[in-house]
Amino acid sequence: MNKIPINIWINESRYQQLCQSGLEGMTKEVLAGMKVLQIFCTEEQKDLLLKRYPQAKYDQSTTKSIELLPAEFKENLFNRIVEKKSLDVITELL
Repeated sequence: MNKIPINIWINESRYQQLCQSGLEGMTKEVLAGMKVLQIFCTEEQKDLLLKRYPQAKYDQSTTKSIELLPAEFKENLFNRIVEKKSLDVITELL
């Protein structure tokens, strides 16, 4: 099954929230120490997201991730991850 990432950039405040949820180990360091949290979705979920948010796109050439999702969606996604203490929350948001 093809896993497609959605990247959420992690600032100090978000990192503290992840630490409190025990998820700090789930971040990945990129670009000079900046952290990103990758949430993976299926091909079907990707298609649903792109249909729901027409401004979003799937970057096939470089990052192989879903880009340009609305900030509100990403904020909801992050909050649900912290609340559930799990990265497996895409289905709930769709």
